[in-house]
Amino acid sequence: MNIIGRLTRDAQVRTVSQDKQVVNFSVASNYSYKNKQGERIEQTTYFDCAYWISTNVAKILTKGTLVELSGRASVRSWLGSDGQAHAGLNFHTSEITVYGGGTKTHGAKATASKEGKDSKTANGSEDDDLPF
Repeated sequence: MNIIGRLTRDAQVRTVSQDKQVVNFSVASNYSYKNKQGERIEQTTYFDCAYWISTNVAKILTKGTLVELSGRASVRSWLGSDGQAHAGLNFHTSEITVYGGGTKTHGAKATASKEGKDSKTANGSEDDDLPF
């Protein structure tokens, strides 16, 4: 599954155990359509995301950055302290493509995947396998 959206806050690195860290961030994905009356309807879905592979990517995951994520989604539910039921969408990220647009990325494009390959592919491309 792929989603495209913008980060709602800067990514945070959290230490889970002595040798494991996770990057947590939130993405808002917009969807728009026209209803039967011809009015444009905007919908936003928020995803809480986790990336377990490389914490180096956290430096470029800043609020407002446009990203494309590959992975799988799951729903989590819990009871709040007030007894109300809550639900949220989690996205277990296996690949991240950063398109920029945040406060620190300046339009660069970078990809990180679970294979450990990090590459920058814009503004002075480092990818020599491009067919053009």
